[in-house]
Amino acid sequence: MSSQLDQSSSSAHTGLTRPVILLLALCSGLSVANIYYAQPLLDSIAHDFRIAPSSIGIVVTVTQVFYAAGLLVLVPMGDLFNRRKLIATQMLLSVGALCTVAVSSSVSVLFVGIAIVGLLAVVAQTMVAAAATFSVPSDRGRTVGLVTSGIVIGILLARTIAGTLNDWLGWRSVYFFSAGLTLLGSILLYILLPKQEPQRIRLSYTRIFLSVFQLYRELPILRIRGLLAMLIFAAFSILWTAMVLPLSSEPLTLSHIAIGAFGLAGVAGALGASFSGRLADLGYARWVTGISLAILLMAWLPIGFLYRSIGFLVIGVILLDLAVQAVHVTNQSLIYKARPEAQSRLTAAYMIFYSIGSAAGSIASTGVYAWAGWRGVCWLGAAVSGLALLLWAYDFCRNYKQELIAVDN
Repeated sequence: MSSQLDQSSSSAHTGLTRPVILLLALCSGLSVANIYYAQPLLDSIAHDFRIAPSSIGIVVTVTQVFYAAGLLVLVPMGDLFNRRKLIATQMLLSVGALCTVAVSSSVSVLFVGIAIVGLLAVVAQTMVAAAATFSVPSDRGRTVGLVTSGIVIGILLARTIAGTLNDWLGWRSVYFFSAGLTLLGSILLYILLPKQEPQRIRLSYTRIFLSVFQLYRELPILRIRGLLAMLIFAAFSILWTAMVLPLSSEPLTLSHIAIGAFGLAGVAGALGASFSGRLADLGYARWVTGISLAILLMAWLPIGFLYRSIGFLVIGVILLDLAVQAVHVTNQSLIYKARPEAQSRLTAAYMIFYSIGSAAGSIASTGVYAWAGWRGVCWLGAAVSGLALLLWAYDFCRNYKQELIAVDN
């Protein structure tokens, strides 16, 4: 299948007003929060359904696995169908899935609901692709950075809101709360998103689906940046999945509100996402990635001193979230430039790696914590972060060598 299949009239960028961009950021954050609510609730869910603490990470893993499935089967539809209708429909279906989780009375119903929540949470990535599609090329990195900032804030507030509502009204109230906001967001986006989109050629869903895998073969930048995404989000998930376990246990024994408040320490990540998008537009994406990965590795040092002072953990959370989101935005900026007419498929192809990393990090972190405690979790996170830095160094040297050869010729 030739890349010519992807050629469409992508020049018809209508642009998005700032209020609509902010609405996309808000709704994308709300959507992606649905797969993170469970993290600070793990011990409450385990107690309610009598699941062993060492196995409760499977709740997050199920969500991430189905999120990966949604990336493959749902996100590419954005290059086939009207994004405004697609986004509104998926959000409405999410309302039903969230209510299913909230009223679940057995483990099987809980897992079915959580799985569908994960499957439909990919609407956040359809929003990112829509923002990239409607953006003027020179501002694409900044716009994607703003929407991604909304996703970061959603991830952070997910923990804070979930912890607070859990302490006040129980863990089920978290999913009822999200269902109400999701319903409101779907209505607003359907009304305010542009009705006209850039023209696209007519392809069957099967060819659209298969072209996602074709992108891996055609775009080396997608392969490298996808692997980086897998590693950085594995590190991210290692921290946030396991962190609730020592914080809620002796000698710390923090409340869910206090644990959720740690998400606010990562607000710098949202700021970094927007700023790194601007730097990517200026051509500094490679350097931003390298510096951010070095920060990611260093973040595990203060995180490892959790039992000495909570302040160390706060510093580590800020550094880790800043680094992960900066790399994430520069990754997206680079791959969207590679094939502007296939934003939804590029998003799907790239975010598959993200989901694999998040799922692996979630299940590994709880297992390592049960085996080697918090120190083992930190060594695992540092090892994954170091591997990401080595991958960037390899890619940087390879590109530098190719540039030198091109100059000599």
